[in-house]
Amino acid sequence: MPKTILLLVCQVPMLASSAMAEHTLLSDEMLGRFSQRAPVYDRENRFFTEDFEELRKAGYLTAAVPRELGGQGFSIAEVAQEQRRLGHYAAATALAVNMHLYWTGVAAELWRNGDRSLEWLLREAVNGAVFAAGHAESGNDIPVLFSTTRAERVDDGYCFTGHKFFSSLTPVWTFLGLHGFDTTDANAPKVVHAFMPRDTPGYSIKETWDVLGMRATRSDDTILEGVVIPDRYIARVVPAGAAGLDPFVLSVFVWALLGFANVYYGVAQRAFALTVESVKKKKSMTLTRSMAYHPEVQHAVAEMAIELEGIGPQLENLADEWSRGVNHGANWVLKIFAAKYRATEAAFRVVDRALEVAGGFGIFRQAPFEQLFRDARIGRLHPANAMLTHEICGKLALGISPDEQPRWG
Repeated sequence: MPKTILLLVCQVPMLASSAMAEHTLLSDEMLGRFSQRAPVYDRENRFFTEDFEELRKAGYLTAAVPRELGGQGFSIAEVAQEQRRLGHYAAATALAVNMHLYWTGVAAELWRNGDRSLEWLLREAVNGAVFAAGHAESGNDIPVLFSTTRAERVDDGYCFTGHKFFSSLTPVWTFLGLHGFDTTDANAPKVVHAFMPRDTPGYSIKETWDVLGMRATRSDDTILEGVVIPDRYIARVVPAGAAGLDPFVLSVFVWALLGFANVYYGVAQRAFALTVESVKKKKSMTLTRSMAYHPEVQHAVAEMAIELEGIGPQLENLADEWSRGVNHGANWVLKIFAAKYRATEAAFRVVDRALEVAGGFGIFRQAPFEQLFRDARIGRLHPANAMLTHEICGKLALGISPDEQPRWG
């Protein structure tokens, strides 16, 4: 077991019970409106403004903020369930909001464990601030643990220069959570995690978001050109790589990846429900009853159901164990990456099968399957992608440090 990750053994957070919330912040009426607007947002490639305002008014943006500070006090298990429901009806809306929810979730988790360094973030969220994520970078296939963005120490803060991709919530964020690389000491580089206020000078937004799926997230590029972020908004300065997996960084992985996984699980659940509903109404010249009685349709639906049966229990168990502070040591990283990978891969297989069962009608824009297919495909690209997941999980399973470089020849 890698020594650096062994340190996590005594740092697994202890949270409130992960039992489901007694109430939901998402009413059926809200979800119905979100579902109706989702194809419009996708077709017009525009931000989910109306959805966002409804979620804000409903208190959804403070779901993870402790009740003591004015939030809803939801655990990660409860937030994950809400995200799954939202993803079922409006995947892009859920995915974009996940960026804000995971920052507030991380801050809340630290706060409950006595670390008040991000209490300001929680209070800002209660006052209406919106937090987005600026981690994706060209040429960096190990996000969060490394960075191609340069971070230089200056008086009372850090100066950041780099190009961030996929900055979801571009039209509305108040703070952009980002990271950069401080190589002042070449033998001990550091990763600097910070939050950039929107009124900070020195950055620009480049509208690049015209993509395959999840279009309503409006994840445009953010270009940092000597942006100075003061110390009060510097969240962490940690060693590069797995050595920097402190409670803050590990919590980012947990909240972000479990959130992603549940959104795509929701997409798969919807594709399955639509398929079951449609085949019961679909006719065939060769059948006296509906296509639900066609053996191959039954086979396809069975495959979808079997895939779905494997997603939920893993995600729910992981969220529950994290909330209860179960000690998995280094295996927490493996479990988080594996759960996200299995959920998004299985979700895509479900949606892909749904499109096959839908037949020719499924490829038309008027059908929901076409958009669900494009949205589900994005999940397999989300960090951690297949290559990084297999590298990290393989090394950890073999007791090799994730920072170990391959030896050729």
